[in-house]
Amino acid sequence: MEFGVHFVNTVYPQPDRAATFCQAAERYGFTFAVTVEHVVWPTEYTSKYPYSPTGRLPGDPSTLLPDPLVWMTHAAACTKTLRFMTGVLVLPQRNPVVLAKQLATMDYMSGGRIELGIGVGWLREEFEGIGVPFAKRGKRSDEYIAAMRALWAGDDASYDGEFANFTGMTCNPKPVQEPLPIVVGGNTDVAARRAGRLGNGYFPATGWSGDLAPLLATVREEAKNCGRDPDQIQITTGLDADDPVGSALRMAELGVSRVVVPSAPFRKDIDGGLERYAAEVIAPVQERLK
Repeated sequence: MEFGVHFVNTVYPQPDRAATFCQAAERYGFTFAVTVEHVVWPTEYTSKYPYSPTGRLPGDPSTLLPDPLVWMTHAAACTKTLRFMTGVLVLPQRNPVVLAKQLATMDYMSGGRIELGIGVGWLREEFEGIGVPFAKRGKRSDEYIAAMRALWAGDDASYDGEFANFTGMTCNPKPVQEPLPIVVGGNTDVAARRAGRLGNGYFPATGWSGDLAPLLATVREEAKNCGRDPDQIQITTGLDADDPVGSALRMAELGVSRVVVPSAPFRKDIDGGLERYAAEVIAPVQERLK
């Protein structure tokens, strides 16, 4: 089982702290880091944040929330083996052709260490500020995935959809990874089906306390219905902070191969905190799973 750290770009927004933290995480056996995103933070909003009982985003508009792709590019340049994933990037808010170029370049420059975790978004007011329709954002996301994969697959690419259209376009460099992993985020049935249909991975919400097993069954059922191998869809999820070893072992029984832990608890003592976590959680879990 692999261990990663979450919320890294908002917990460590400063360039020097970002480098220090990621280098330490790499040193102590963490294999990936996960960023979060909101392009803008509406001063007033009525949309309900689905991952908190308050329905409100944690923090406030003054919270530093660097663009995940820019932050990941900086952190990747400061590390050697650590992988970086958006968890999640709000895909329908992005231009898919430009995003395909950005991600391919990042993967090329990092030696194949980039993953795109995507969500369809929930904050209607943010969509309005960006100028992207909130309606049909799921269909828009599906098309954007297909359009980006067409550009990554080869030169002289074309795609004809409702929301993405191009003919005879070439986008180089190509990603190092074939394929560059696209991980679908969300703890809904719709997200699970999208992961089974289109994803290389599935990433339910880390702070969610619901039953994961039905969602994973949905992912696997949808994959089979689409002629895909369910075992090729990598599952990433969070842990119970009060019982990290036990919950990691329980997750492994469900077929989870990667888990993430919040990065904020390590803020005051990066090296010491990560080293202790590696000794007290990562090592015992890996030993038990041999």
